[in-house]
Amino acid sequence: MPKINEARIAILATDGFEQAELTEPLQKLREAGATVHVVSPKGGEITGWDQDHWDRKIPVDKELSQIRTSDYDALVLPGGQINPDKLRADPKVVSFVREFFNSKKPLAAICHAPWLLIEADVVRGRDLTSYKSIRTDVVNAGGNWQDREVVCHEALITSRNPGDLPAFIAKIVEEVEEGRHEDRKVA
Repeated sequence: MPKINEARIAILATDGFEQAELTEPLQKLREAGATVHVVSPKGGEITGWDQDHWDRKIPVDKELSQIRTSDYDALVLPGGQINPDKLRADPKVVSFVREFFNSKKPLAAICHAPWLLIEADVVRGRDLTSYKSIRTDVVNAGGNWQDREVVCHEALITSRNPGDLPAFIAKIVEEVEEGRHEDRKVA
């Protein structure tokens, strides 16, 4: 079982990510000693969205084409409306998310990011949460939606919004230290 200070974690995002949902996990997981890479389909920088305006630019550490699921112990998917909507339209991103899910390692999605899980067809029969406006999408994809700050089903970690970030980050650390969930059914 890896300790958090030995873990390698990818945060997959593009322009329009909810600012706090990327920057807080990035900061807190790095403070805990994890090696954390911001990964995007494009290189350079990606721009965050903060409630009602474009905000900070974040450097991309790795392009998606440069990594494999075996490179990381966990995957974090920040939300916002724009970011996951763009990402779920990219077949390479969807394939990577499905492959990461099937690796049985911790996969964490917050806010609107479960749209990516839906597109990857990995929510059926699983307990999860999301931003309230996509509850129907989760239910229609076969997920068991719950209104809780963090829901974890076999290392699939989900939270509702930026207010849930402390619980979301704590659960990521816990699940990374538990390691693979060999009992998780693949999609």
